[in-house]
Amino acid sequence: MTRSMTGFGRAEAVNENRKLTVEMKSVNNRYLDFNIRMPKKFNRFEAAIRALLKEEIGRGKVDVFISEEIYNSGSGELAVNMELAREYMRAAKEISEGLGVGNSLTVQDIMRFPEVLITREAEEDEEALWNELAGVLKEAVDSFNAAREAEGERLIGDLTEKLLGMKENVAFIKAHETEIYENYRSRLLEKVKELTADREVDESTFATAIVVYADKVCTDEETVRLGSHIEQMLDEFRNGGSIGRKLDFLTQEMNREANTILSKAGDLATSNVGISLKTDIEKIREQIQNIE
Repeated sequence: MTRSMTGFGRAEAVNENRKLTVEMKSVNNRYLDFNIRMPKKFNRFEAAIRALLKEEIGRGKVDVFISEEIYNSGSGELAVNMELAREYMRAAKEISEGLGVGNSLTVQDIMRFPEVLITREAEEDEEALWNELAGVLKEAVDSFNAAREAEGERLIGDLTEKLLGMKENVAFIKAHETEIYENYRSRLLEKVKELTADREVDESTFATAIVVYADKVCTDEETVRLGSHIEQMLDEFRNGGSIGRKLDFLTQEMNREANTILSKAGDLATSNVGISLKTDIEKIREQIQNIE
């Protein structure tokens, strides 16, 4: 299934020790780019996290936020930073003597000072911790991809409608091309007869002039190629998957053919249709920038 590069996903897991939450959001990007924010304790898993995400995401700028809320600190132990406590005592004594006031600092006061008491968490089982994190991460990715697939489906629906409209315009140009050629041929023949009066017309010269003009205004090659590119793009929609780069290339090719058709346009109707083709191609180009 075709996915948009824009999406949001969220999942959380709760047990007696903690709540883990993973949130993901993304915008379009030429390549795959992860920005992962998480508690320091999960840094050891960064490579594994990136590998897991790469299996499910092909392109886009993806922000991943991992948070942890501790319910039970387990067998953590309390430690005292005696060196820092002595520094606080020394500073208090120095201030007391310098100002000539009494030192009323108590042990309870020192214990409340920053980093005097340190909580050391017990080492967790690394494999169990990763399994817990990987589980909620996969759920978040599933939610994220579901949102991107829904948006991708809407994009494909709109793009398909535009391509079908382009097919109608290509068919119009094909049908109109013969009419333009025949009208020009008739006008040219009448003009030649008018200028030459009763003199005989050199058929070979006249035929050469017609061929030269036909080469300048004939768009059958361009319409065939443009029609083929439209069908290829529709096929890519049906195949799905990571097709953004292919669509970008096809859009460039369609734009090239539309430019040539417009430059060869021999009447107002063809020019208007050529402009319409260019407008639709530009709209398609903008929209496929959001497809993975």
